[in-house]
Amino acid sequence: MFEGRPDRDAEVVFLGRSNVGKSTLMRELTGHDFTTGRKPGVTRSPNHFDWAPESFMFTDLPGFGFMKGVPESQREQIKTDVVRYVESNADDILAGVLVVDGKSVIDIIDRHSGPDEVPHDVEMFYFLDDIDVPAIVAVNKMDKVDDRDERLDDLCDRLGLYPPWQQWQETIAPISAKRGSIGPLKEALRTHFHDAKRDDLLKFVS
Repeated sequence: MFEGRPDRDAEVVFLGRSNVGKSTLMRELTGHDFTTGRKPGVTRSPNHFDWAPESFMFTDLPGFGFMKGVPESQREQIKTDVVRYVESNADDILAGVLVVDGKSVIDIIDRHSGPDEVPHDVEMFYFLDDIDVPAIVAVNKMDKVDDRDERLDDLCDRLGLYPPWQQWQETIAPISAKRGSIGPLKEALRTHFHDAKRDDLLKFVS
């Protein structure tokens, strides 16, 4: 179980598979460089970036799913820890940002969909919904995607949201973190902060 969570009463958590660009996105949002390893699965415990006066923090949770060279038992443990962390702190979490790779997410979801299998990304999306944490899907690396609208519509379809994706702008945020293009995510976060009556936090996503 993850230890040492700062005592903050408002939090945004970032979840996602390894190598989808969560750390780059955190750097873009906070201006703070998080040490990321060259290997997937290097982030094994949460990275918190917090502000004491506002009692607020962004938390980058360890990547889940397949990681080369990481035994399955360890991968399962990481996922369990991530789920437990979000569950135990759900009352303080204003939004859960599920970061996916826009280029490969549809293929990954389809490859892992079967009668007895729910793909991790879809499972996490429903899990956030179940515990009443507003979910935002940050669809990263969109600069590498040609059929943008079609890809985003397909993603909505896989998540059980009716296309077109444009009607889900507080949930689906196409971004390119490496290029600093994260406006749709900030916009979605502003909506959720406002809904939670936390306009004092809007400056962190302006």
